Amino acid sequence: MIRKATVKDAKDIFGILQRFAIEGILLPRSLNSIYENIRDFYVYEENGKIAGIGSLHIFWEDLAEIKSLAVLPEYQGKGIGKKIVKECIKEAKQLGIKKVFALTYVPDFFQKLGFKIVDKSEFPQKVWTECIHCVKFNECKEIPVMLEIE
Repeated sequence: MIRKATVKDAKDIFGILQRFAIEGILLPRSLNSIYENIRDFYVYEENGKIAGIGSLHIFWEDLAEIKSLAVLPEYQGKGIGKKIVKECIKEAKQLGIKKVFALTYVPDFFQKLGFKIVDKSEFPQKVWTECIHCVKFNECKEIPVMLEIE
């Protein structure tokens, strides 16, 4: 089941993100950052265990990012990531957001959900508030994808 994260989920979210950060698949996030942004997060819970996570972060009046999308390996291939992304898109639509983007190493996943590959210049708010501080800024290999919501 997908639900909004609560403060008690923060350490599990942190653990999942750390696991993928160590593998170089996701950027690391501090536990403090997770607590500060807990309202952005969704979790997919199965039998009392968090199996997948993702967040929707608002950047501007018409722009939001899907961040920290991760599904534990033993749960992959079951459509959990897709369900989390759809929940993020649903929330963006309810908030009146017109564009949702992600920076990803797996653009095919997002393209199957209607996202299109774009240039990072489409979202300068992200680049100049977060990307500029990233250690990978000059050698970023993430591919920007975006979905325009009707």
